Amino acid sequence: MRVVPRSDRPPLHHTLRAVPTAALAAVAAGGVLGSLARYALQLAFPSRPDAFDLATFLANVLGGVCIGALMAVLTETTRHPLLRPFLGIGILGGFTTFSTYVVGVARALDAGEAALAFGYGLATVAAALAAVAAAFYATRLLLRRRRGGAA
Repeated sequence: MRVVPRSDRPPLHHTLRAVPTAALAAVAAGGVLGSLARYALQLAFPSRPDAFDLATFLANVLGGVCIGALMAVLTETTRHPLLRPFLGIGILGGFTTFSTYVVGVARALDAGEAALAFGYGLATVAAALAAVAAAFYATRLLLRRRRGGAA
C-alpha cells in the first residue's frame, strides 16, 4: 500500500513565517477589538436556549453589512496594505460568529424548539448574505457616483 501525502501545502508554521509580522499584528489587534464588540453585544442582548439569539443574529448581519461595504471600498479605491487584515479579517472576523450561531441552533434543538432552530438557522444565513450583497453594491454605487463614474 502506497502512502499518499495529505497535501502539497507547507505546514502552517512555514506559512505563517511567510506572512509579514505587521499583517499578523493587524489581524490580532483587530480580532481583539471585534471579539470585545461581539461580547458587548452578547451582554446587551442575552439569550435563552429556547429563544431567538438576537445578539448573534445582529453580530452576523451587522458584520455582513460591514464586510460588504469594506470589500466594495477595497476593490474601488486605493488603500493601505494593512486595512484588509485589520478590518476585514481581524475586527469583522472577531465580531461575526458563525460558530456561536451553530451553537444557538443546537441549543434550540436541545430545548425542543425545532421550529425556532430551523427559523433562526435559515434567517441568520439569509440575512447575513443579503446584508453583504446589499452593502457591497450600495457602497460601490455610492463610490462610483462620488467619482462621477458610471454605476
